[in-house]
Amino acid sequence: MFGKVASDALGLSDIGSVIKKEDFDKVESDDYVMHEDGEKIFFLIKSKSDEYCFTNKALIHVDGANAVSKKRNLKRYEYYLNPVTNVALETAGTVDLDVEIKFNIGNEAMSIDVHKKFLTEIRDLYKVLTALSHIAEENGRMLKFANRSLEVAASSIGRAGGQGGSPAEQYASINEHVFDWLTSKYDMYTKKDFTDVFEKYILN
Repeated sequence: MFGKVASDALGLSDIGSVIKKEDFDKVESDDYVMHEDGEKIFFLIKSKSDEYCFTNKALIHVDGANAVSKKRNLKRYEYYLNPVTNVALETAGTVDLDVEIKFNIGNEAMSIDVHKKFLTEIRDLYKVLTALSHIAEENGRMLKFANRSLEVAASSIGRAGGQGGSPAEQYASINEHVFDWLTSKYDMYTKKDFTDVFEKYILN
């Protein structure tokens, strides 16, 4: 009943609509946003059967089998665990009613049809997803460099031989240093909150 009421109130069809900020509380996915942890909705697409809720931390997909079914599958994709790749936007032709935004998030391929009257808003989302893709790629590259640097350093220490303290003490000291070093690099190159990206590109 909630789904039907919300769909009717928002004027939804099988083609997705971009939901206004003031109507975010009318959608089902809002109930699954972790507001308590500072998570907030920045962009939301809804059709009669599906919701695609883009927050500063994750994509929440409320997947309906069809427009009349009450069954829903809830899927959450944290951006830092599921990198965004292969972003594409297909604009509408002369007789088309919809535009299509496509991307992969982790191992999942997403293809979302949205009414062409929301093209301006979808262009903003395209910019966000492209930026997320670039950030994930760069952070992944830097983490590889960091790990390679650690391997070279460890190899050099091994060839030079340890000095001072027992082997057990040397091992404990090196292990502690490596753990601290890897933790700092992971935190540096693992972005979990993308508020700044959404605020930069979502203009409406």
